[in-house]
Amino acid sequence: MADLNRNGIGGILNVLGEHYQTRDAADEDVSKYLNLIAQLDKTELTASISVKPSQIGLDAGDAVFEDNLARILSMADEKNVFVWVDMEDYTTTDVTLDAYTQSASRYGGGVGLCVQANLKRTADDLERLAAVPGKVRLVKGAYDEPTDVAYQQKKHVNEAYKNHLEYMFQTFDSGIAVGSHDPEMIDYAKELRERYKTDFEIQMLMGVRTDAQRELAREGYEVNQYIPYGNKWASYFYRRVRERKENLLFAARAVLTS
Repeated sequence: MADLNRNGIGGILNVLGEHYQTRDAADEDVSKYLNLIAQLDKTELTASISVKPSQIGLDAGDAVFEDNLARILSMADEKNVFVWVDMEDYTTTDVTLDAYTQSASRYGGGVGLCVQANLKRTADDLERLAAVPGKVRLVKGAYDEPTDVAYQQKKHVNEAYKNHLEYMFQTFDSGIAVGSHDPEMIDYAKELRERYKTDFEIQMLMGVRTDAQRELAREGYEVNQYIPYGNKWASYFYRRVRERKENLLFAARAVLTS
């Protein structure tokens, strides 16, 4: 992390773990996040954390997820640590959006949410999120979703991503995160920044286009690297590849550079 910061890159720390079926298992990772927040509070590192809903209890019940998210956000707010909430498959979208909008209003923008351009509902979701005082990370989407809810062809996903980006730069006051390794999307974000004068940040995965991350930081853009860590690499790798075969390269790079 310190080396990243010296290169002008922030870190988004994610403890590996997801899809816990019991509260006890979810609570174990919640404790890890609370300890991580306490540790970050004692450093000068530029870092935030990112949690997956199924990691902190969604599969054990909506109430478990909401309660555990509140525990994390309460401590993070006290320690001034930003919290990202990852988005998982389409069946979790509504409960994740609801929890985020409630939390962002309560904690004054100290929380962010990931949305996925491949989902056909995302334009409507962004309209709902435009006035919420938090941050939104736009990604293309890594889950193999059904055709009735998601675009399947790369060109359609790219078109949707660009349309959503322009809406965000037009409508959002700030809090835009471009979660992409695609040079075309990053260049488009730069163009939109010049056109609409809206600030944004770039987020990439650990081990992917590392030189580009450093170059973008040298150019003065805010760059943050998503850093999964822990001892659950086998399940992480398996799930990423099972969700979508195109995830194989990204998952392999994350494992090999950890």
